[in-house]
Amino acid sequence: MTAWVGWVLFAGIVVFTVGFFNVIQGLVALLNSALYRTPRGGLPIVENYAAWGWTLLIFGVILCATGYGVLVGRTWARAVGVIVAFLNALANMAFVAAYPIWITMTVALNVLAIFALVVHGGEARGLRQR
Repeated sequence: MTAWVGWVLFAGIVVFTVGFFNVIQGLVALLNSALYRTPRGGLPIVENYAAWGWTLLIFGVILCATGYGVLVGRTWARAVGVIVAFLNALANMAFVAAYPIWITMTVALNVLAIFALVVHGGEARGLRQR
């Protein structure tokens, strides 16, 4: 293991955290969609909050599982983490007009996680116990 393994741990924690944020966002969209209400035409999506709530909830669960996989050194988690973090950032951009600070934070964490997984993801092999 090298000192760069810290980036991999960081990525795992960030992916897990972003997943947790998505679970919260999904639950809010399902249970209290009034929080996301914007003036007509304010969101670039059809205002079907139940569909977006379920989408964010599913992304959140996948991201939490992927974050755990990265933390324990699974190779599949690195690849899945990059793909799902990218898709999650795109999905969250649909809500930027409704809640810009929260979405900006979530997208920034996705970008940091993608960077850490792509640049130093190979260090995750050292995290697995043999």
